[in-house]
Amino acid sequence: MPKRSERGYELRKILAENIRAIRHERKLSQERLAEICGLHRTYVGSVERAERNVTLSTLETFATALGISAPDLITKRESQDEQ
Repeated sequence: MPKRSERGYELRKILAENIRAIRHERKLSQERLAEICGLHRTYVGSVERAERNVTLSTLETFATALGISAPDLITKRESQDEQ
């Protein structure tokens, strides 16, 4: 069984990949996404690099801004399996 810190990193990595992929699909820059979310651009970048452990309210903020549900935002997408 993976260690707690390893599971946390994997979840952050899935979140990071999903935010980046969906942001690109929506043709949003990190700066524009940050503006929509009311967050700082460097914070969005650090989340996309899986460096930050976001709160549930921030997860919901990202989900709302990207037009996706919070659970979907932390679920591995099919295209990620192929990487």
